[in-house]
Amino acid sequence: MKNKSLVVLVVSTLILAVGCEKKTVINEASTSDTASEYGTEIKMDGELPSKESIPKLFDEMDFQQATQCYLWGLPIVAFAEWQQIHYKTFNATSNDLVFYNSYNDRLGILTGNATTPYIMSFIDLAANGPTVIEMPPGHTAGGLGDFWQREQAVIGEMGPDKGKGGKYILVPPTMKDFKPAGYFIVPCTTVNMFFGFRALDPDPKTTETLVKQVKIYPYAQRANPTPTKVVSPPAGKKWYGIQPTGIAYWERLHAILQNEPVEDRDRFFMAWLRNLGIEKGKPFTPDERQKKILIAAAAKGQQMAMANSFEKRFKDVKHWPGKKWDYVMIIKDPSQHADNYDEFFERTSYFYEAVTYSKAMITKIPNVGQAYLGAYFDNEGNWLDGGKNYTLNVPANPPAVNFWSITVYDSATRCLIDNPQKNADLSSRKDLIKNTDGSVDLYFGPKAPAGKEKNWVQTLPGKHWFTYMRFYGPTAAYFDKSWKMDDIKEVK
Repeated sequence: MKNKSLVVLVVSTLILAVGCEKKTVINEASTSDTASEYGTEIKMDGELPSKESIPKLFDEMDFQQATQCYLWGLPIVAFAEWQQIHYKTFNATSNDLVFYNSYNDRLGILTGNATTPYIMSFIDLAANGPTVIEMPPGHTAGGLGDFWQREQAVIGEMGPDKGKGGKYILVPPTMKDFKPAGYFIVPCTTVNMFFGFRALDPDPKTTETLVKQVKIYPYAQRANPTPTKVVSPPAGKKWYGIQPTGIAYWERLHAILQNEPVEDRDRFFMAWLRNLGIEKGKPFTPDERQKKILIAAAAKGQQMAMANSFEKRFKDVKHWPGKKWDYVMIIKDPSQHADNYDEFFERTSYFYEAVTYSKAMITKIPNVGQAYLGAYFDNEGNWLDGGKNYTLNVPANPPAVNFWSITVYDSATRCLIDNPQKNADLSSRKDLIKNTDGSVDLYFGPKAPAGKEKNWVQTLPGKHWFTYMRFYGPTAAYFDKSWKMDDIKEVK
């Protein structure tokens, strides 16, 4: 009986072993096939990668991580590049303001608003130390953001000064206990900071007077500060405050990371960057292998960013069911924190195509702040083509207390379309031709339809475009969706 049991046990063990062996072989083949489908094809030596395949695997690993580092770096690289434009192209310092007023002034800003002027500054706290911003009383709205484009403070009518003016002090990350009396204290999370505001008074002279009263200076020079200059972008000079391409992207990322603290959430990305030649405290001198990977990853990363921005795959991203209008603002909070994760892909989506973010831009309160919708496709799901003609009907009584505007952007640069017409937007502040029912028909294409020139934005053949619809002071009809707008339609 014992011998019979032993035979059964041996046979069972052999069957199990053969079964496991077959299963292992099947899984190896399946894994190899799947891996080659999604990445570099690797020659196997039995169950292990062959020795000659190991360098290919490391190249693939570095390439994949570099694409994600590209996406991760989009907000800080955009600000770092724009900061250099301020300093080197406009000859503005940390303590000066740049006044973007004309259409040409704003051509290089990521999805800039073509309707209202911007006043902006990039402040280097490493050079300045604690820095004072004196705001005069007036009808203003603005704020401060760190270089990861997280809102740090609100300034103006919605800020602690309530539009009555006051002194703000920006405190570097290394000086958390610095709290001088008489200031609105702004503890900063990055060494470089963005300051921007809008003058809301429609009178241009009032705006100019107010801007000249703003002062920015190091706290150490408070007794005798150098006057703040108001600088305008040089006329006729092309510039783009957007993320650069190719190896220049990584050069800009390396440079800005030298000055900024590393947060816990970013330590894995910094580990990946070390394998690519980007490290704090060391020069950026990539070898040929690293350089090749970085250039390829920047190109692939940008393609991923385009898909992630222009064909959003986030839940509930459409404002009206069945329509093509996306929510542009999909980051739930300026901190970029969500339950159990940080909003990596949401952040990537927004900051590839836009700059600056605040709570006012995601308001849920009727008649306050702004609402943004984006359209990248026509009603049939095709990319918007600069060589074709389109129309959009804006129904009567758009849900905006202040005004609405629709602005056309170049898909490649994500900046205002640089057309011969020198116009990128249509808005309720313009003298548009209205229909008898109060609606407005808008037109987009290479040539204006006869008699509709006032309602037309010129697009460029050979270039794709997209558009933002902005509601300033969105009403209840926007939030409850009782006011509805159709998609952009090709005129065939």
